[in-house]
Amino acid sequence: MSDRAALVRGIRAWLVFFVVCLVLSGATAFPLVHELRWTEDALRALSVPDHLPALMDWIERVRRGLDTVDAEYPFVLYGTDWLAFAHLVIAVAFYGPYRDPVRNVWVVEFGMIACAGVVPLALICGPVRGIPFWWTVIDLSFGVFGVIPLYAVRRRIKRLEALEALPTPDARALPPT
Repeated sequence: MSDRAALVRGIRAWLVFFVVCLVLSGATAFPLVHELRWTEDALRALSVPDHLPALMDWIERVRRGLDTVDAEYPFVLYGTDWLAFAHLVIAVAFYGPYRDPVRNVWVVEFGMIACAGVVPLALICGPVRGIPFWWTVIDLSFGVFGVIPLYAVRRRIKRLEALEALPTPDARALPPT
């Protein structure tokens, strides 16, 4: 396998991984009410309330809030539907670098900027919305862990770009025009 083919294969593998994670993250925003009920049931079955009562208290509080919103103000959940949709749309954008990495490196860089933006958003909006700090750390992890595959992709794209800029043996044999 040529260096170029190996780089493209690595780029595509990282991009597929990132897109799958992005789609899964977005898809989980659709069924929030049901997911939280399932999560609460699973945590109880695993005896989490005995070991991590603060986590269980938070999960119960969020579930009660979502139940109330779902029963009395279901239109509020429409916002999370749009959040999910945004994840799916952003995932589609990564088809560009999958198809032509060098030309579409900007999409990867945009994704890295978006990951960096998670940090101030979580640190500012988390306390404003009454989110416990330990949950804010979980939110921060999306930006921190999201940038890792994108950084790996960007490095490989830059190597691919440099490799493609090298003259080929055939091009060196041609007389100048």
